Amino acid sequence: MDNKLGEEQEMIRKMVRDFAQKEVAPIAAEIDDKGIVPFENIKKMGQLGLLGLTVSEKYDGGGADVISYVIAIEELAKACASTAIVMAVQNSLVCAGLEKFGSEEQKERFLRPLARGEKIGAFALTEPGAGCDAAAQLTTAVRSGDGYVINGSKHFITNGSFADIVILFAMTDKAQRNRGISAFVVEKGTPGFTVGKEEHKMGIRGSNTCELVFTAVHLSAAARLGEEGQGFKIAMTVLDAGRIGVAAQAVGIAQAAYEAALKYSKERIQFGQPIAQFQAIQWMLADMATRIEAARLLTFSAAMAKQSGQPYSKEASMAKLFASETAVWVADRAVQIHGGYGYMKEYSVERNYRDAKITEIYEGTSEVQRMVIARAILG
Repeated sequence: MDNKLGEEQEMIRKMVRDFAQKEVAPIAAEIDDKGIVPFENIKKMGQLGLLGLTVSEKYDGGGADVISYVIAIEELAKACASTAIVMAVQNSLVCAGLEKFGSEEQKERFLRPLARGEKIGAFALTEPGAGCDAAAQLTTAVRSGDGYVINGSKHFITNGSFADIVILFAMTDKAQRNRGISAFVVEKGTPGFTVGKEEHKMGIRGSNTCELVFTAVHLSAAARLGEEGQGFKIAMTVLDAGRIGVAAQAVGIAQAAYEAALKYSKERIQFGQPIAQFQAIQWMLADMATRIEAARLLTFSAAMAKQSGQPYSKEASMAKLFASETAVWVADRAVQIHGGYGYMKEYSVERNYRDAKITEIYEGTSEVQRMVIARAILG
């Protein structure tokens, strides 16, 4: 695999790194403490073209390739994982779904402002009893005249409380299970659509996560995304792409933890020398660096497969599985290298440790990724 980045990819890396290190990293601890990504930074991401980075230029997006997207997510996550996930959801779960499955009218009405960063999107699939098992969801969309009436609720929705546009999944035919799920585009302010409980999380605390409630919400047939019964296919398609973004986020978190541990190991003096001189620490650092590089290459490999139009479900799952478990392991080692200081909020590795865990859970747990990989290799 050719690992050399192109000129445009390097330009995107530099742009995002400058923004992330100058305007995001200095307030990352504050974002975590206050539990919110500042709207000023979200607005700046929109102005930089990051909220529609992968959308085609035809719809006012950046038209960037998947490798550029991966690079951008990694750089943002290295500075602040909460900020990175805002960009990831907008691009991979919302914009990508609209561009691939939306009607021309939906693209003009919804995709353009999303791509320009003028509006924020959310992806509403998960319910209390329907996480990995999408067919267990209870939210319904019942035919009414020439439209639908939606009733139900969605949980753990990223960007939920401030999203202008929500991609919603609901059952149109319960008997058909997965084939009975349909997708809809719901706008903020639609009667009956309200924001419920906001969650207080262990990690990525600055990322808004909440419940969305739909009570007798009337939608026209034009609000349906794709064909009736196509919702599960839409969800799985965008989640495959989303897993590449989560892998990149995990690599960024791991890189941040590793760099902090490397720096600390050179500065911390014990027994008359920097702890970096002890073999136990050197071996930890060597393993951290090696695993991160392997995770990055797996992520690039999945991104290249998607970019070239090849099947990439297995590659995306491999990248997410390995990168997420690497992030958790590297963050754990980083805390260990810091000793007691690593357990204190004053040090960034404490936040990295908490942020890393979610990458093993959302957009498909590690167990689900192993199922996807096993099915692919077993045929």
